[in-house]
Amino acid sequence: MRSPATSVRAFGLYLLGLALALMTMPNTLLALFGMPTTQDPWIRVAGMLAGLIGFMYARYAYHADRRFFEITVQLRASVIVFFLAFVVLASAPWQLLLFAAVDLAGAAWTWWTLTTKRTLSIPV
Repeated sequence: MRSPATSVRAFGLYLLGLALALMTMPNTLLALFGMPTTQDPWIRVAGMLAGLIGFMYARYAYHADRRFFEITVQLRASVIVFFLAFVVLASAPWQLLLFAAVDLAGAAWTWWTLTTKRTLSIPV
């Protein structure tokens, strides 16, 4: 649980699950969060994009590229700013902030794994 690769891979899998729900049963997911349902195809497009990003995270995490992990922290932490602006300025439903909280928590987990010093335990 202390590996940046594990945290990024886990977030990628979360995005893949979210994408699957948004592409196949978006109104069920929206209703679960008390958000208005829609017939607009853009919710499925957003799901596809989330899935592509999730796939990239899940696959690229194995490469253990610190710069990639750092960029994911910055991007995921910025989601809360955008979603808050959407809620305040564009009348988006407040429940959008719940999804942003997951992004922020994932970013914090990856950041923590990148900044925590590892101590080696040597068997005695």
